[in-house]
Amino acid sequence: PDLEFEYSDTDKWAAELSELYSYTEGPEFALNRKCFEEEFRVHVSDKKWTELDEAQHRAHAMRLLDSLEVTAREKRLKVARAILYMAQGTFAECSSEVEVQHWMRYNIFLLLDVGTFSALVELLNMEIDNSAACSSAVRKPAISLADSTDLRVLLNIMYMMVETIQQDDPADKPEWITIKETFRTELGSPLFNNEPISVMLFGMVTKFCSGHAPHFPMKKVLLLLWKSILFTLGGFERLQSIKVRKREELGLPPLPEDSIRVIRSMRAASPPASASDLIEQQQKRARREHKVALIKQDNLDAFNEKDPYKADDSREDEDDNDDNDNSIEAETFPLERDEVMPPPIPHPPSERVSFPKGLPWAPKVREKDIENFLESSRSKFIGYTLGRKTHKVNSSTRRLLFCVFLLSCRQGEEEVETCATELLYQGILPSLPQYMIALLKILLAAAPTSKAKTDSINILADVLPEEMPTTVLQSMKLGVDVNRHKEIIVKAISAILLLLLKHFKLNHIYQFEYMAQHLVFANCIPLILKFFNQNIMSYITAKNSISVLDFPYCVVHELPELTAESLEAGDNNQFCWRNLFSCINLLRILNKLTKWKHSRTMMLVVFKSAPILKRALKVKQAMMQLYVLKLLKVQTKYLGRQWRKSNMKTMSAIYQKVRHRLNDDWAYGNDLDARPWDFQAEECALRANIERFNSRRYDKSHSNPDFLPVDNCLQSVLGQRVDLPEDFQMNYDLWLEREVFSKPISWEELLQ
Repeated sequence: PDLEFEYSDTDKWAAELSELYSYTEGPEFALNRKCFEEEFRVHVSDKKWTELDEAQHRAHAMRLLDSLEVTAREKRLKVARAILYMAQGTFAECSSEVEVQHWMRYNIFLLLDVGTFSALVELLNMEIDNSAACSSAVRKPAISLADSTDLRVLLNIMYMMVETIQQDDPADKPEWITIKETFRTELGSPLFNNEPISVMLFGMVTKFCSGHAPHFPMKKVLLLLWKSILFTLGGFERLQSIKVRKREELGLPPLPEDSIRVIRSMRAASPPASASDLIEQQQKRARREHKVALIKQDNLDAFNEKDPYKADDSREDEDDNDDNDNSIEAETFPLERDEVMPPPIPHPPSERVSFPKGLPWAPKVREKDIENFLESSRSKFIGYTLGRKTHKVNSSTRRLLFCVFLLSCRQGEEEVETCATELLYQGILPSLPQYMIALLKILLAAAPTSKAKTDSINILADVLPEEMPTTVLQSMKLGVDVNRHKEIIVKAISAILLLLLKHFKLNHIYQFEYMAQHLVFANCIPLILKFFNQNIMSYITAKNSISVLDFPYCVVHELPELTAESLEAGDNNQFCWRNLFSCINLLRILNKLTKWKHSRTMMLVVFKSAPILKRALKVKQAMMQLYVLKLLKVQTKYLGRQWRKSNMKTMSAIYQKVRHRLNDDWAYGNDLDARPWDFQAEECALRANIERFNSRRYDKSHSNPDFLPVDNCLQSVLGQRVDLPEDFQMNYDLWLEREVFSKPISWEELLQ
């Protein structure tokens, strides 16, 4: 059956909350409660938190906030734990998960309103710069959960606040909606330490990867970074609305469809057959052929009269023969019959064959495609060509346009919309290559295909306990925890990269190209292919979770006794949401890096991605299959005729599910652009354009004199002394005659 998976920005709220905490942190829930109750009893009567009114709640929140400023580290940590208990919904006074989530939302809006988040950012900055903790962690042979206690508590509160506030709730008060929008703006603005919060978190990632701070709880940092970007820039629905608005502003026609909605309505294709399935098919066919031979010997004519499907059998055998060509697939599509014999009760052919209602995508076309089509048509049918361009701009007009562009650059008239995406790009621009390398390093360490190496970074600092397990049950629990920890890291990094690529592409194409090129330079393409070079079905159906230990379930229910059998059995889910989400994100990233880039498409071919991607088609989920088929489509022209012949059903799936384009020659390899010539020049030219863009827009030193602002006042310009070179002074009369007197000037047109 198809996997009942609905792709979205995030999983359900409860799942996103539970993934913040490792199972090793379980005992700290009670410790947080104890710290809160000690503070609460000192200042408040014996009433419960849920019995106080709003004014008393606010007063106690303010007291806790004031106590955060004490110098004693132990005292400050106790107060931070008390605030964390508030953010966790004061769960000891709740009887259900719904009640915990209600009080979480109330408490978090209260904490945000009194200014808690700004205080937490200051404390986090202090912990990041804590050189004593960093040097101590560097010297330790083994880092555990205890080394990151202060950081974990702060990051837990900040994540709970961001994750809770970004959730939409129709029951929210009007003042809460105002607080939410203000918080969104502040989070994306350079208000915290003169930079957006995301830039500070990126700095933590690079510091961790450099080895200077191995105790940083990287899973929590990455989760907070992801949710901060998601909250400030917006998810996929916001991206779609921004795209629609920008197209309207530029006078472009509206989009023919919403990609995510089209994909959600698609059905998955049957996955490729495994080796055992192919052997079984061969055995069935052999038995069927033997049976037919016996019947033919007995009474061939009588059999032909009885068998209503005689004509279909021959086609069925042909299909089976196709399946054995290079045999690793046997997909079924709407126009193809099943491999097995028909049921005993015959049906008319019209009822058995289901024709597709139409292709899911509206076709697209680029201006370049139109030019190529017209050029080839002229050459073929008329016998002449106009060159590479259909519309040529005369040289004088081109010079005039270039001068206008230079003048606008000099005067600083390039309009730059100050949105959250632009502010984030400006913040990460100086160190963007280091950020991309750091994220990919962590992704490599978290990938299930990676082997433990001595030089690889340790991403388990915030999951390993101080004392290692001594029993089989404890070892099994820790094993589940470690695998879950890695899966969550992959999920967060894949979501961060995809969100940034999509938002940068919408904001300015060169921002997208800059990030994409540095991902390619950091070997992102082979890394993603390495990730998929595993049993992908096992990864997607992995059961690395213990539901009774998930927050908030574990704080409102009596925990049953865990056994080795219950841990091994796992949950009853058909698939793991986060792993399927990660796989789709990584495929989308790979598509974005390679689309319309022939040099990068050749990397897919060189790294032998086709068999790896074909194995990923085993996952019966339409969205994942679509992005796999897109990656196969762009490289089919390089794979040779034999590969296309042996994989006709994959070709059929590409035709049915992937968008078509004008004169799309993907299946035959006749495209001129597909010829492998000088791919290094392509990347170098792109890099030069990106550097010019960044220099023009963001280089404050004005190293390029062409882009310096000029004085446009006529009197001051004429009053300036200009030193002319000697050769110009000697030939001044000739220059006047050639450039001024001999050229007619229409002053009326110039003034207009």
